[in-house]
Amino acid sequence: MERKLSRDLLRLKLDESLTVPIGELTPRDVHVPGIGNKALAVIGVRRGGKTSFLQTQVAERIGAGRPRESQLLISLEDERLVGMTAADLGWVLEEHARRVPRLKEEGLLTIYLDEVHLVEGWESLVRRVIDEGGTEVFVSGSSAKLLSREVATSLRGRGMEILIHPFSFREALRHEGREPDSPWEQLSPTDRTSIDARLRVYLEEGGFPEAQSTDSRDRLALLKGYVDVMVLRDVIERHGSSNPQALRWLQRHLLSTPGGNFSMKKLYDSLRSQGVPVSKDTLYSYLDHLQDAFLIRTISMHSHSERQRMANPRKVYPIDPGLIPLYTRLGREHEGRALETAVLLELERRGYEVDWLRTPAGWEVDFLAQRTGEIPLLIQVSLDTANEETWEREVRALTDAQDKYSDGKALLITLDPSPPPHELPEGLEWRAASQWFLD
Repeated sequence: MERKLSRDLLRLKLDESLTVPIGELTPRDVHVPGIGNKALAVIGVRRGGKTSFLQTQVAERIGAGRPRESQLLISLEDERLVGMTAADLGWVLEEHARRVPRLKEEGLLTIYLDEVHLVEGWESLVRRVIDEGGTEVFVSGSSAKLLSREVATSLRGRGMEILIHPFSFREALRHEGREPDSPWEQLSPTDRTSIDARLRVYLEEGGFPEAQSTDSRDRLALLKGYVDVMVLRDVIERHGSSNPQALRWLQRHLLSTPGGNFSMKKLYDSLRSQGVPVSKDTLYSYLDHLQDAFLIRTISMHSHSERQRMANPRKVYPIDPGLIPLYTRLGREHEGRALETAVLLELERRGYEVDWLRTPAGWEVDFLAQRTGEIPLLIQVSLDTANEETWEREVRALTDAQDKYSDGKALLITLDPSPPPHELPEGLEWRAASQWFLD
C-alpha cells in the first residue's frame, strides 16, 4: 500500500530546507553550464562532494544578493520521506511558490533536489518545472541511480551534466587554506618548496574531502569502505551481478595497476586458470559497471578508426590517486602511477578528451589531450629526468609524436621541481607538476 505523506510533514520539510544554515565550504573549480532552460544534473563518484557542491551554489547565490528563500535545497535522503512521490514533491514546490510568488516571476528561484532518485517519478516533475520557466534546477543522486546516460534519457534533452571529481590539488590546498593567491612565477622559493611537499602528500592521500589530513590508517579504512560500498551498491545490487568473485578480482586488478595496458583476454585467461568460471562478456559488463560507478576511468589508444580503438588495449586509472595505496605499495613506481593518475583527472576537470598514444616508431606517450577549437596536448609524465635513460625515453617519445602531430604542443611534466639537466629539443616544454596543477 502506498504511503501518503502528511501535509504537516511536507511543510516541516520545506521550512527546514529554507532555514538550515550553510556552513563554510570549499568552493570547487567546476564548470556550470550557462545554457538556460536546462536541469543541471550533478553526477560523480560517491563521497566526492556532490552535496557540498550544491551547498556552495546556494552560498554563492546568496552572497551575490539573492534572498535566502530563493535558494530551496531539499535533501530527499530523509527517513521521514520514505515513499515520497513526485506529487508530494510537487506539492512542496507549489507551497513554496505560494509563499513567495515573486521569486519565480523575477527569475530568482533556484531549486536543488539532492538524492532525487529516491522520489518515484521525479523526471516528469523536473521536466515540467523546466518547461514552465523562471526556475533554475539542480538535481543530484547516487551513482547507482543517476548515471550520466540515464539523466540525459530521463530529462529528454532538458538536462546537462556537471561531473564532480574528488578535490583537485588546487582545491585540496584551498580546503586547507593554503591556496596561493599569486601566480607561480611570483611565489617565493619557500612557498614553492612548501607546495611541492604538499603535492607529494596529495598524491598519497588523494582528494576525497573526508580523507584530507587524516591519519594514514584511518584514511585507508575510510577509502576501503568507499570502494566496498561502490562495488556492492552501484554494481552488485544495481545490476544483480551473479559472479561477485570475478567482479572483486577485476576490481582489485584494475586498481592495483593504474596506467597499465589492460587486456581483457589476459585477465580472462588468468581467471580461468584459477578455476573462476566467467565469460568475457561478463567481464566486459563488469568493466562498464565500474566505470558507470565512477570508480575507474579508462582511456583508449588514439586512432581515427573506432575499430582500432576497440581492438587495442585500454589504460585504466582509479578515480582518485588516494585509492592506489589500498592495492599496491611499490615505492617510486607507486608515486609515479599516482602522479600519472592525478594528471589524467586534472585534464578531465579541464574539459579535455584524453587518449594515450603510440607513435609511428612504437613509443608510448601518456596522454593526447584534445579540447574543441584548441591545439592538442602531447603529455609525458615522469617523476624526474635525472636518469639519462629516463630522459632519453621520455623525450624520444614526445619528439616522435610531434613528427606525426605537428600541430600539437608537447609537454613534459615531472614531479621533480628541478629543471631537466639537458636542454629540451625545440618544440618541447617542461613543467614542474606543482606548477602545472596550479596553472
